[in-house]
Amino acid sequence: MTLLELAGVSVRFGERAVVDAVDLEVAEHEVVCVLGPSGSGKSTLLRVVAGLQPVSAGRVLLDGADQARVPVHRRGVGLMFQDHQLFPHRDVAGNVAFGLRVRGSARGAYEAKVAQLLELVGLPGAQGRSVASLSGGEQQRVALARALAPSPRLLMLDEPLGQLDRGLRERLVVELRELFSRLGTTVLAVTHDQGEAFALADRVVVMQDGRIAQAGTPLEVWQRPASEFVARFLGFENVIPAVVSGGAAATAWGRVQVPAGSPEGEQTLLIRPAGVVQAAAGLRCDVLARTFRGTHVALRLRPEAGPELEAECGLAGAPGVGDRVAVAFSPAEVVVLPAA
Repeated sequence: MTLLELAGVSVRFGERAVVDAVDLEVAEHEVVCVLGPSGSGKSTLLRVVAGLQPVSAGRVLLDGADQARVPVHRRGVGLMFQDHQLFPHRDVAGNVAFGLRVRGSARGAYEAKVAQLLELVGLPGAQGRSVASLSGGEQQRVALARALAPSPRLLMLDEPLGQLDRGLRERLVVELRELFSRLGTTVLAVTHDQGEAFALADRVVVMQDGRIAQAGTPLEVWQRPASEFVARFLGFENVIPAVVSGGAAATAWGRVQVPAGSPEGEQTLLIRPAGVVQAAAGLRCDVLARTFRGTHVALRLRPEAGPELEAECGLAGAPGVGDRVAVAFSPAEVVVLPAA
């Protein structure tokens, strides 16, 4: 069942469309992450749903009800910002209970709810602590508990882990995923970090210049980028013009096998780094750089023809900088990108 629906939503600042005719549905209990570079419109989209940004055109519906005349505090949504925005003059309990007090909950009732929420987010017994004494990760947990306290029908997260160090982000994103699954929370989050989005989301929405460039499960978006923009945003650099004919593509790197049924003619080819493999014979390349990635080695190669290539290989036997190697291309890692 659809909880949130955006129908032709546009936001214009003068002549510029920051959000341009966006259609999007979010089902109950679904976690959707909106991805995109700065200026793509993702945060504006979140503000529209919250009621903090009026639309120039289109409709926002929650449970089928148009939200055009519904004020922010009556939409039944929770919003958690990147910078936490905790109240420094209140202790942890005071911050978490804020939304409950605004709604008129009795003190005895919300004290039990606060204790339950702090247990849920991994801060049991922290009610009396000053927010200034908390680490960044602990502050993020308090902000999450505060957002969850009024039991919002939709929880919205704006770059929720953006200010945390990488190790803490990776740990918290797993905890968030488990928590939302356990609670059945419907979530709409925005982030520029695809790793964070792919770990958290049931469905990923990639935005470009105010429009949706692609929407799908993390696996679908990763395996089948819908355009060169999406491929490059995901970090893939082995993108090259090609002419496809008879199950293969003619490129500056030579002839490359493509998946069966690929469209023919002038196309754009993506070859994932894992698909650039060392071979006894193939395209000759010089190794320009080698980076240890923990489970593999990332290589930057200068081929004898065409632009530079990115490749991945195992730790054992990885070539060094200055070595000359021959590479071939694995068809399973080749994608013919849809035409723009």
